[in-house]
Amino acid sequence: MRAVIQRVKKSSVSVDGQSVGEIGAGILALIAVGPGDSDREVLYMAEKIVHLRIFADETGKMNRSLLDTGGEMLIISQFTLYGDCRRGRRPSFTGAAAPGLAKDLILKFIRAVEGYGVPAAAGEFGAMMEVELINDGPVTLILDTGGAL
Repeated sequence: MRAVIQRVKKSSVSVDGQSVGEIGAGILALIAVGPGDSDREVLYMAEKIVHLRIFADETGKMNRSLLDTGGEMLIISQFTLYGDCRRGRRPSFTGAAAPGLAKDLILKFIRAVEGYGVPAAAGEFGAMMEVELINDGPVTLILDTGGAL
């Protein structure tokens, strides 16, 4: 699994001009599933993100997690994180999981995040989405389970 996470003051996602999810302060998580991913990667990624200390404490140091702050998470399925641009001019997405596996694991990821008590909203799998955010910092991090497990 791969994720790009951004600390946000607020974020929302729309499909066909209709809001399908929004959060206040917290994390916008763009999540991609690889072909070899399983529940193991889902649980690892959810645990990692909700516990990452990327929010400021009273001294301004990044020392608080999403759980510590009571923040929310907006989860967007983003297969293009597996885009390979090394050859040619058009990205190849053969490194991404098949849609059936990806959708199943994204839904499990949402449930895993909610299992930590984090309010979560999500985009619509496979839809053309418009994502809006107000970055906080900005703080943007890339996470990848490849080799981590």
